[in-house]
Amino acid sequence: MLNRLSLRVRIFLFFCLLAVGALAVSSVALWISYLRVADPSLVNAFIMAEILMGFGFIALIIAVWLLFDDNVAKPIERLSAQLRARAHAGVSTDVDTQAARYLGDLAPAAAGLAEQLSGKTLDVAQAVAAETAYLTAEKKRLTALLTEIPVAMVLASPTHRIVLYDGQAAGVLAQIAHPRLNASLFEYLQRGPLEQAHKKLSKSGFEVDCTLTSVDGAQTYSARMKPLGDAPGYLLIFDESAVNISPEEARPLVYDFDLLNSTDGGQFESLALQELCFVVFDTETTGLLPHKDEIVQIGAVRVVNGRIVEGEHLDMLVDPGMPIPPASTKVHKVSDHMVQGAPDIVEAGRTFHQFARDAVIVAHNAPFDMAFLRRHAKRMEVEWDHPILDTVLLSAVLFGASDKHTLDALCARLEITIPNELRHTALGDAVATAQALVKMLPMLQARGMATFGAVVEATRQHGRLLEDMN
Repeated sequence: MLNRLSLRVRIFLFFCLLAVGALAVSSVALWISYLRVADPSLVNAFIMAEILMGFGFIALIIAVWLLFDDNVAKPIERLSAQLRARAHAGVSTDVDTQAARYLGDLAPAAAGLAEQLSGKTLDVAQAVAAETAYLTAEKKRLTALLTEIPVAMVLASPTHRIVLYDGQAAGVLAQIAHPRLNASLFEYLQRGPLEQAHKKLSKSGFEVDCTLTSVDGAQTYSARMKPLGDAPGYLLIFDESAVNISPEEARPLVYDFDLLNSTDGGQFESLALQELCFVVFDTETTGLLPHKDEIVQIGAVRVVNGRIVEGEHLDMLVDPGMPIPPASTKVHKVSDHMVQGAPDIVEAGRTFHQFARDAVIVAHNAPFDMAFLRRHAKRMEVEWDHPILDTVLLSAVLFGASDKHTLDALCARLEITIPNELRHTALGDAVATAQALVKMLPMLQARGMATFGAVVEATRQHGRLLEDMN
């Protein structure tokens, strides 16, 4: 059980045990002395002596514990976090040996080992980069070629989840909902015709022509479903004439072939971190009071298989239905003129809710941002029941509760740069938070927190941080 406690908590408990032991020993010693004296008139003197000794022991032990905590426990915690960041998050910041100066040769030795390993890692990375340069160039050529071909194609897993879509297919899917990797095709297309075509494909092993209908019944598509040979899943090609595709609107391919082997999974708590989809978001608001202020901008990005998915993001201005105070505009640069004609919180909230479907919602100080959304949940006719992770708490788990956990401080520790023009914009801060999440995920796994449930359990120990922030 003690192994689950942080080093600083265990050291604190050790000093508490010392205090209890000292009080017990002094009490027994004075009691034995009193019995040997056998003079009842001295009982008050012995009691006073015990009180003075007790306060003295406690004060001395507290003073020693504070010194030990500041000069030993905190530096060890900080040193381990820095080494873990270098080992698992690709951070190259020098180890702070000055902060750990009372640890003897431990900090310089750790710094030397880190430098040596970083050098070897760099050599290996350079060798790998040289070997894969040709493949990368070929991949770019293939991607560019497929992007220019006016064919809308979606690669799906056996469980009908999106593994790849090209720019044309993105336009098709966007007519129904925002295209997303690992999203179920049943969010876009009616289940019956799609499952019937897949059943024919599985039975015959040959290409199947099919007619598919959007989930709202408003659109019908002629499509072909093709097998992938020995690979799992299938390729869905939409007929150009049926979807009125414009080649000028082509966008790069979006894909992650690891999703071909994904399953529908089970409870979030039991899922491994790499199996989760994360939607990282941030909001800009008219003020800091969730019960009366309103959202003026929502920015969000998706993280799948531990990487940010390029092209899958939201950047929405929101009409707050009230004037934006000049002091708020000065921070986030969103003015009354900019939000004229923008969707209100009901429409914007529904769009974000769909974008975050079947994903873990992540934010920096999530209770603040979620409070604005939940306040309008009834009007949106949605339930904000997504699992939630807070990067403030993840930072506390990895770097210790005593460090600063602002977004700027976290980005500085992880060597993440937020361009000045993007700071305090919803999308800019969401991207920075997502980059921090991507770097922290392998660090959490290195600490033995491989499942979502284990991470949530660890963050609960630092819930007071959010209470203090809000």
